[in-house]
Amino acid sequence: MTKEHREQLMALAHEVSFATGDRIFDEGATADRFWIIHTGTVSLDLRVPGRQPAVIESLGAGKLLGWSWLVPPYVWHLGAEAASPVRAYEFDAAAVRALCAEDPRLDHELCTYVSGVLARRLRAARVRLLDLYAPYGAGEVP
Repeated sequence: MTKEHREQLMALAHEVSFATGDRIFDEGATADRFWIIHTGTVSLDLRVPGRQPAVIESLGAGKLLGWSWLVPPYVWHLGAEAASPVRAYEFDAAAVRALCAEDPRLDHELCTYVSGVLARRLRAARVRLLDLYAPYGAGEVP
């Protein structure tokens, strides 16, 4: 991302904190914001019927927390919980989408970045769910 675009986005950010165990968002709730983790660790989880939510990935400093704000209907596809004390930069999704509507280059850069994050998260979810629930020797993920 260009320096100019980073500065535009950071002008919309404000710092927030979460204590260990704080629920940051729940699967199925409205996705109206996102975060860049500054310090700490966040666990992403997925509801599994009849079981405890499955932790599919842990995110640390510098990672994007939340992508569902970018894709209608703006509903979280996963849940997130602070696994340690967390400090993060929080962004209002509507403000960022409005900024992207004004600047197609920013929109393209942000969509490309978030698409990469989404692809990695889907792969991590698949691998983790196979680890948890597939029969022994189910094979490798291509």
